[in-house]
Amino acid sequence: MQLPETPPPPKRGLFASLRSSFLTGIIVIAPIGITIWLIWSLFGWIDSWVLPLIPNAYNPALLIRQYTGLEVDIRGIGVATFIVFTLVVGWVAKGLIGRSLIRWAESLVLSIPLIRSLYSGLKQIVETVLQQGQQNFEKACLVEYPRKGIWAIAFISTSAKGEIARRHGPEEMISVFLPTTPNPTSGFLLFLPRKDVIVLDMGVEDAAKLIISAGLVYPNGDAAKAAVEAQVPDAAE
Repeated sequence: MQLPETPPPPKRGLFASLRSSFLTGIIVIAPIGITIWLIWSLFGWIDSWVLPLIPNAYNPALLIRQYTGLEVDIRGIGVATFIVFTLVVGWVAKGLIGRSLIRWAESLVLSIPLIRSLYSGLKQIVETVLQQGQQNFEKACLVEYPRKGIWAIAFISTSAKGEIARRHGPEEMISVFLPTTPNPTSGFLLFLPRKDVIVLDMGVEDAAKLIISAGLVYPNGDAAKAAVEAQVPDAAE
């Protein structure tokens, strides 16, 4: 028995084809354009702070304007100056003389009551951020939040330590970060029993994409699997 031929799909109109091409172009251009714009803006912000501190005799933009009369916006000079200055300070601070100067400067700052509190707080924050800079979230996971039966994606940080671990009792506790959508930089720090956390196979980056896109962008493996599963009933029919 010969099966009836499947009619060819209807041809798309010119407007629909142009619309599809435009949306595809937006998908390609938008991430690149936004990334370049953010980097350009960040360089400009750093330059606005650093360039006024550079003497005019060493400022490339001022030298070009002096000799050619052209106004040139050279982005990145302030960033490069800041990096070189930081490297020099770090190199000097590693030496004996540098450590002595730093201890003397800190003792001078800590002798001022108001400045002492501000400096100590800022120093603790910076040291904590830099010490944790090489540590990333371990895994993505599912936790029941904000109530039983509702699940949310979170990131496992570390095992609970110190007073939090002691106060809870013998059951192992872990700390998880529950990000918000679509801005994953804000969220909640939760401490949960390890048995109440479902560890996911997807990586942290894939989970972050899922959160930022509000559930529209799934990991590639899951998307392909879902597409195959969706086609199985049709093939059976």
